[in-house]
Amino acid sequence: MDSTSKFLIFLASSLSLFLLKFLHKYWWTPLKIQKALSLQGIKGPPYEFIHGNNKASSRFRFEALSKPMASLTHNIVPRVIPHIHSWINTYGNIYLTWEGNQAQLVISEPEIIKEILKSNDGSFPKRKDDSSFIYKILGDGLVATEGAKWVRQRKLANHAFHGESLKNMNPAVIASVETMLEKWKGREGEEMEVFEEFRLLTAEVISRTAFGSNYLEGKKIFEMLTRLSILVINNYYKTKIPGISMIWKTADEIESEKLAKGIHDRVMEMVKRREKNVSKNRFSVEDLVDECKTFYFAGQETTNSLLAWTVLVLAIHTEWQEKTRREVFEAFGDRNPNSEGISKLKIMNMVINETLRLYSPVSAVIRKVGKEAQLGRLVLPANMEVMIPIMALHHDPQLWGDDRFTEGIASATKYNSAAFIPFSMGPRSCVGMSFATTETKIALSMILQRYAFTLSPAYVHAPFPIITLQPQHGIQVMLHRL
Repeated sequence: MDSTSKFLIFLASSLSLFLLKFLHKYWWTPLKIQKALSLQGIKGPPYEFIHGNNKASSRFRFEALSKPMASLTHNIVPRVIPHIHSWINTYGNIYLTWEGNQAQLVISEPEIIKEILKSNDGSFPKRKDDSSFIYKILGDGLVATEGAKWVRQRKLANHAFHGESLKNMNPAVIASVETMLEKWKGREGEEMEVFEEFRLLTAEVISRTAFGSNYLEGKKIFEMLTRLSILVINNYYKTKIPGISMIWKTADEIESEKLAKGIHDRVMEMVKRREKNVSKNRFSVEDLVDECKTFYFAGQETTNSLLAWTVLVLAIHTEWQEKTRREVFEAFGDRNPNSEGISKLKIMNMVINETLRLYSPVSAVIRKVGKEAQLGRLVLPANMEVMIPIMALHHDPQLWGDDRFTEGIASATKYNSAAFIPFSMGPRSCVGMSFATTETKIALSMILQRYAFTLSPAYVHAPFPIITLQPQHGIQVMLHRL
């Protein structure tokens, strides 16, 4: 047999093997999972070869986001997660869906959610995809990492965001808010676009508190992170054709790689300038870069979202704005907020919790099934995923009545802790929760001491998920000096 014949036989064998593996991954395995869960009573939209349900999800999203909401309502689920809203109504609170060939079990039953998020035996780890757009934002930082590395990083983050460390952040927050309010002087009676104002404020705060710098030093990082987050949402439901990205990259992939490198280089410059303060035996330089990206993005985006939507809620419900203002004056008078007073703001706490329920910063969280697992009555195969649609859970009329948060979170959720999870729950809950809510309370207190605000007639109600929940056309309010 000559060499040409041997090569052709090798080529045919390789192609056959590739085709078998391809069909096993994109046809046989999905159908096997679909049948296994169907036998357990779980239904869902049918799997489509290679694409899964990505095309349907994109179509739902495009239709929902193509126009603003018809009325000023807090029922935003049909717009923010339209595919999940539709499929829950069709298939129930637990259903199977497909992100490409990746099986996802969508669960909005609190008891099962609690079992997933409180698990600490490795059964439901964080999803990790080194090639994804979102990985370029967060890297292998606290949000994504697992195992001993996560334990070490979580301990350091707990120290940074709790107790005395949190109190030490308050002066930086107050100074940043004072700078913002100084710019507002003379604009009484004018329209103010607060979402962008709060973006600058929260960026300044995280720059001062986490890095001892200022917004101007981190301005380019924030701009690149913002652009990268838009690329994430634009590509989330696009199906990757196997092998194609190895030989040809889309314009978005090329841009995202440039942005990721730009962010990395800028953060490295900041790290090097502060190298003498860094304990090298705790972190590698790459670990430091990933943590800085996490703090910049998660620390700023979450607080910006919460503060902006809280102002919207109070601009709509002016009677609650007045109740909150009275409480602020009782606690602080004309003085700046302090830690002791902040902890006693019961009405403000209720307002913030209701805002977190209605306008959760993150719409959903995803966990991997690390090994075959028993979950309630279900047996889940390894390597599938479970998605927890926080937004749908928070708007479920079966879980929420009219009397919310007046007697605290436990009473509001009927002692079902997994019914209210704006910052997730369990060992992987958001470490910056106290930081975000404290910053929001300080900023809101200082605004309420100086201004009343009403919703501008120009406001267009269009909540928009770009990793965190944002107003597609901003939030415009009218300022009235007290």
